[in-house]
Amino acid sequence: MTIKPFYRRATLAAALSVLVPITTAHAELGGTMTVAPAAAGDAPRPLFNGAVLERSSVDAGGTTINEYASSTGHIFAYAWQGPTMPDLPALLGPYDAAYRAGAAANLAAAHNLHASRVALPDVVVESGGQMRSYVGRAWLPGALPAGVTPGDLH
Repeated sequence: MTIKPFYRRATLAAALSVLVPITTAHAELGGTMTVAPAAAGDAPRPLFNGAVLERSSVDAGGTTINEYASSTGHIFAYAWQGPTMPDLPALLGPYDAAYRAGAAANLAAAHNLHASRVALPDVVVESGGQMRSYVGRAWLPGALPAGVTPGDLH
C-alpha cells in the first residue's frame, strides 16, 4: 500500500501541530502590552483618541482574542469570541484563582453550565456560550480609562 503525497503532508502537518503548538503571546491582565519589533502586523491600534490600545490575535483553537491596554500599555481587559475557550489562566494571570473560585460558587448556586459572571472588586469575568461558540470578556474595573465602559469591550 502506497501513501499518497497529500496524505503524507497532512499527516506530517497534524503531527507537527501536536509537537509544536501555535501560540500567540499575551501578557496577562494587569500586565504590560508588548509588541516585538518583528511582529509589525501585530501592532495595536489606537481607540478613543489614543486613550486605549487594542490588539487582536487568533489563538491555536481559532478564537479571536482582543487585548485592551491604556495608552501607557497597562492591560485592563480582554475579550474573546470563537470555537474554543482561550487559555483563561494565562490571560487572567493573578486573577485566575479568584475567578475560578467565584465561578465554582456560581455554578453550585445557579447550575448554569453555559454562562458565568464573576464580579469581584478588582476583576470582572463574563464567559459563556456553547460548544464551538464561546464569548467572554474580563476587565479590571478600577483600570478602565475615563469614558470606556465594559460595553466597549468586544
